[in-house]
Amino acid sequence: MQRLRRLRRSAAMRDLVAETQVRTGALIYPIFVIDGENIKEEVPSMPGVFRYSVDRLEEIVDEMLVCQIGGTMLFGVPAHKDERGSEAYAENGVVRRAIRRIKALCAQKGKELLVIADICLCEYTSHGHCGVLSGGDVDNDASLPLHAKAALAAVQAGADMVAPSSMMDGVVAAIREALDANGFVSTPVMGYSAKFASVFYSPFRDAADSAPQTGDRRGYQMDFRNGREALRELAADEAEGADILMVKPALAYLDVVHAARAQTNLPLAVYNVSGEYAMVKAAAQAGMLDERRVVTELLTAFFRAGADIVITYHALDWAHWQREHSAR
Repeated sequence: MQRLRRLRRSAAMRDLVAETQVRTGALIYPIFVIDGENIKEEVPSMPGVFRYSVDRLEEIVDEMLVCQIGGTMLFGVPAHKDERGSEAYAENGVVRRAIRRIKALCAQKGKELLVIADICLCEYTSHGHCGVLSGGDVDNDASLPLHAKAALAAVQAGADMVAPSSMMDGVVAAIREALDANGFVSTPVMGYSAKFASVFYSPFRDAADSAPQTGDRRGYQMDFRNGREALRELAADEAEGADILMVKPALAYLDVVHAARAQTNLPLAVYNVSGEYAMVKAAAQAGMLDERRVVTELLTAFFRAGADIVITYHALDWAHWQREHSAR
């Protein structure tokens, strides 16, 4: 008989042989930045998550620096929207101003915080789709130059990395070409490589005011029934020059994460999305789950499946819990 329980007899023994660790430095915290002044407003469907105006960013920047997480990912909520999403690449666009503000705050404090700019048009278009519409459909090729302009604008403002999320064919290559042509050959691109059309995004669309006005995004985001197709998307982004690949959402797609890890040697990220976060928060508030324990289990599962980086709204909570544990 094999006595496998021998290594489970105590907490110290279990810690000694644990195969997977959650690293705070591998967690990325998303932030919604909204046009206006003196705004800090909670997203109703995402308890504990707020939209900040640029002048109110210092509070959350300080918290991220104290928590020593891996970085932040920025999403813009502009006051003005149009059919081409021009605020995504406008000189004084909300994300460009946010990047400059965060970098200035960090410089004043003598600290460093990795800033990733999400690159998409859905938050900026009047119709809510991720590219230019033509005949009621998203025109893939006409949308690529706009994504490239948005990525270049973010990097010129000081972003350390860009992450195209629209699922336009060829978007990684278009952005890589634009960055290289303008002297940003060292700026990495994180592709939202396998991004599935998912109901788990619903709270995000409330936070970012980005729900499509007509139709949906199933014509460009992936069908959640397809796993092998996800591997083709991952391989395509790698071939186009992505430095980091991503699977989104995370929780219902761990099979894809595991397969992706076996296929590529590039760093692999997952996005623990808004709906996944909201479910945990709702269950915890109803007394159905122990929030700390379930978040720990979820984050561990993402890393165990093969992720190197986790983008999650739980990042700051997790970091605070770890600091409390270390102080005991």
